[in-house]
Amino acid sequence: MKNGYGLGEIIKNSISLVYTKIFFEGARLIRRPIYIRGKKFLRYGKGFTTGYGCRLEMFNIHDNNNYKLVIGTNCKIGDYVHFAAGESVTIGDNCLFASKIYISDISHGDYSNNDNASNPDTPPDERPLSTNPVTIGDNVWLGDNVCILPGVKIGNGVVVGANAVVNKDIPDDCIAVGIPAKVIKKFNNRLKIWEKSNDEI
Repeated sequence: MKNGYGLGEIIKNSISLVYTKIFFEGARLIRRPIYIRGKKFLRYGKGFTTGYGCRLEMFNIHDNNNYKLVIGTNCKIGDYVHFAAGESVTIGDNCLFASKIYISDISHGDYSNNDNASNPDTPPDERPLSTNPVTIGDNVWLGDNVCILPGVKIGNGVVVGANAVVNKDIPDDCIAVGIPAKVIKKFNNRLKIWEKSNDEI
């Protein structure tokens, strides 16, 4: 079956394939350009595939040798996806991410109701970085421009619609959309159908 790529795209993919074989053992295709910061804190599974212009940034905020970004097997991410991980961003197996997605466990400052809360008079880039782990399950599909905020857990089999901002957990087998993201459908495993949901996450 034809892949629909033009000659220019075939040449670029061929160059990226050679680059992948040399620098990303076990990955399927890492398309260039790609920006990676803190590669020693990255772990990815077999079959990892990226689009163009992705940014994978891992920061050793807590001064340890743990992996900050862990990506499961057979995961595919689209163009201009941006990960920023300072403590733990974990992605399960067989995930499909569209383009221009942002996922981070980091915030410039602390905005919770406690004694460490950041003062708005302090310039944002001078506020201490805070982290809260992000976990994404298996078989998750994220649409274009989705934003996953620190502290979020997304269950297995979840679909998140384009342009959603996820600031709370999403349980298994749900479809969520909107700003902030809300569950609109749940999969009924007994009937094997998607049912509308009035619940809010």
